[in-house]
Amino acid sequence: MASLNYKHLRYFWMVAKAGSIARASEQLHLTPQSISGQLSEFEAALGIELFRRVGRGLELTESGQRMLGYAEQIFALGDEMLESVTDESAQGTPFRVGIADSVPKMVAYRLVEPSLRLEEPVRLICREGRLATLLADLAVHRLDMLIADRPMPENLNVRGYDHFLGESGVTVFGARSLLGRATRPFPQIIDGAPFLLPGADVALHARLMRWFEAQRLRPRIVGEFDDSALLMAFAQVGAGLCVAPTAIEQHIVEQHHVQVVGRIDAVREQIFAITTERRLTHPITAAICQLAQDDIFGNGVPRRKKK
Repeated sequence: MASLNYKHLRYFWMVAKAGSIARASEQLHLTPQSISGQLSEFEAALGIELFRRVGRGLELTESGQRMLGYAEQIFALGDEMLESVTDESAQGTPFRVGIADSVPKMVAYRLVEPSLRLEEPVRLICREGRLATLLADLAVHRLDMLIADRPMPENLNVRGYDHFLGESGVTVFGARSLLGRATRPFPQIIDGAPFLLPGADVALHARLMRWFEAQRLRPRIVGEFDDSALLMAFAQVGAGLCVAPTAIEQHIVEQHHVQVVGRIDAVREQIFAITTERRLTHPITAAICQLAQDDIFGNGVPRRKKK
């Protein structure tokens, strides 16, 4: 089987585009004899005739037409590759992180944002979605890392590793307009109050419901939200009480102009990084995990493997 000589292919492509060896030689800054010799070698290696003479010019044979089509695709792909490398060099190394929509937005931001301040320039690409969809992208290396509020589900046939980043109790928040002159102490103030729950797919949902039952509290559930930012938007206008990790309590108060109603240390918000590597060798992934354990949560535990 003949091997492809890309230099010969380039000369063929230039002659086909120019319409003659003479014009191609001017563009390539080579002698016509040199190009003619290279073309002859190319045809001999392929075992086909690429050109036929028509007057003083050249015309592609049927085989030459097919070869030109392949050459166009090959060189277009090469140009695309060079553009991609150039863009990467100018804009930084791409780092693709998936964020499960059940993860509070501010927690995700605080975890990922410091990657933009590393010595090596980084182009951050964030994808948000359901955990199962993001795990599928991770499995085929469309993502470098995934941030989730739970470890990998056991029933998914995806090879990956859980890295526990930390956990936090939760704080109950309410808008001033909703709290009014409420005088009942916490947690009794929750009983009968309108409440905005995380969606059923959010790990915190079941934990909160169990806590309500254990405390014999019956809040009036007025909404469930998979998206934490949308939930906070409703809470801010007084639609109901809500919870968010105590680790970002100060930000919630300042950003959304709500008040702290009380804290529930027994209900824990957990955050995991999921990767395809057992050891965190990627410098950005390692930096994110270290930041979470040292600063945001401050309580790392041994990493666990899931298959």
